Amino acid sequence: MSAANVTALGLFDKQRYIARPGFNRWLVPPCALAIHLCIGMAYGFSVFWLPLHKALGITKAIDCPKDMDFLATAFTTTCDWKISALGWMFTLFFVFLGTASALWGGWLERVGPRKGGFAAAFLWCGGLVISAFGVTVHQIWLLWVGSGIIGGLGLGLGYISPVSTLIKWFPDRRGMATGMAIMGFGGGAMIGAPLADHLMKLYETSTSVGVWQTFITLAVIYFVYMICGSLGYRLPAPGWKPKGWEPKAGKALITTRNVHLNVATRTPQFWFVWGVLMLNVTAGIGIIGMASPLLQEVFGGRLIGVNQSFEQLTPAQHASIATLAAGFTGLLSLFNIAGRFCWASFSDYIGRKTTYMVFFLLGLALYSSIPWTAAIGSMALFVGFFCIILSMYGGGFATVPADLAELFGTRMVGAIHGRLLTAWSAAGIFGPVIVNYIREYQLSLGVAHAQVYTITMYILAGILVIGLICNILVRPVAEKHFMTPEQEAALDAADRHGVVAPASARPAEDGAPSPAWVVSAAWLAVGIPIAIGVWVTLKQAAKLFGLA
Repeated sequence: MSAANVTALGLFDKQRYIARPGFNRWLVPPCALAIHLCIGMAYGFSVFWLPLHKALGITKAIDCPKDMDFLATAFTTTCDWKISALGWMFTLFFVFLGTASALWGGWLERVGPRKGGFAAAFLWCGGLVISAFGVTVHQIWLLWVGSGIIGGLGLGLGYISPVSTLIKWFPDRRGMATGMAIMGFGGGAMIGAPLADHLMKLYETSTSVGVWQTFITLAVIYFVYMICGSLGYRLPAPGWKPKGWEPKAGKALITTRNVHLNVATRTPQFWFVWGVLMLNVTAGIGIIGMASPLLQEVFGGRLIGVNQSFEQLTPAQHASIATLAAGFTGLLSLFNIAGRFCWASFSDYIGRKTTYMVFFLLGLALYSSIPWTAAIGSMALFVGFFCIILSMYGGGFATVPADLAELFGTRMVGAIHGRLLTAWSAAGIFGPVIVNYIREYQLSLGVAHAQVYTITMYILAGILVIGLICNILVRPVAEKHFMTPEQEAALDAADRHGVVAPASARPAEDGAPSPAWVVSAAWLAVGIPIAIGVWVTLKQAAKLFGLA
């Protein structure tokens, strides 16, 4: 066997990176965070819309002829792209995230998280490089293909790569473990958007808006982080469990057995949970995409102490309230991140189904109350309600992997989670369409900007009612769906084929001999960027309330 093949086996054969005795399981979450913080920049891509909108004109967009059709717009080199055309990248991100998760979740479960992380790094960062080339030749279809499709596939593989591994390392705190990793996806924009904004200003010249250079720089940074995160993954030995921990037996919605991937997707439980996630995300994702204009249009001049509607403001005043709205967007991002960790951790104590009951009941009350907060002019309540809503949006993502593990077992939870993420793809279409098109329809009827979101909030509240019903209908999986001991043994034999079981199959202690400095360094590598992102976000949010 060649040296190259031996090296490849050492890197990617999941039997060869089973943790040694004494491996500290707290080294695994930073690896997951390193990947999720990079791919989470997908949420922050709107920072590129305005610069790309004037990529040719530099100081002012060169408008395309009004009679130019969509196909011609995709290939034009003589006029600037519309923001609506650029926004298709956002939709493609989540459509192909769900596609990759569904198609290759089973493959990732077989080959392990390390190979999945490597593939995600090449796809996500390669997509950024292709997009950079698209900017230089002014071809928007290259941005759609590069970041939207290829990058979207990387999002899917990167998103699900750590899920099964973390659940196996933290059977005693499943919600907290997946919440730690998945909060990184929400935090990617909090770190990446300010960094991208700084880089674009650094690279900006009289002939360039600095976007393609920023894409290349981000691709290099993200590639290093994602590869390091992938190499850091370790798998627990067969039969490993935390010292002193025993599985909870007897709870109706917590199983200690396993359902095969192909069987799980044919159960009613899978589709009810699919509906729970899709409806919860639909309600939240439309708000994320319109957060900045929503605040500006509802409060108008009141944001800067002027008693005028949005329509009556001057260009300078519009610029002032846009700056404050950026603080609102950042604050929502922060609550999205915090919700992923806090709600998922809380679900370890109250249960997954109860957590979703809280999401839907509290969300129903908050969405229904948003028009009232706008009518009385209470910005504090308006902002506060949306912050809670976004925390539950993020919490829904982080809670669902643990929910699936307790319904279908941990054996194939990563692959099952991958197929469930098609719910995110559907929500990525439904949410923005509901919010954006109802807004445009209201405006076409002459409704004032301050009132265009009222009906939308009631519709989103109605969507949560349907989600509540789906959650109530989730029941324990029927006995007939679980794998038999013989089926499990056959899968074990396939996994071990040609590989001698490692010594690490013995139960391991947490902590020693993994050096404390290694654990600290791993957490600092991801913790410092998160801390900087939080600080920048809080400074922006302080301006919203006149505190800075």
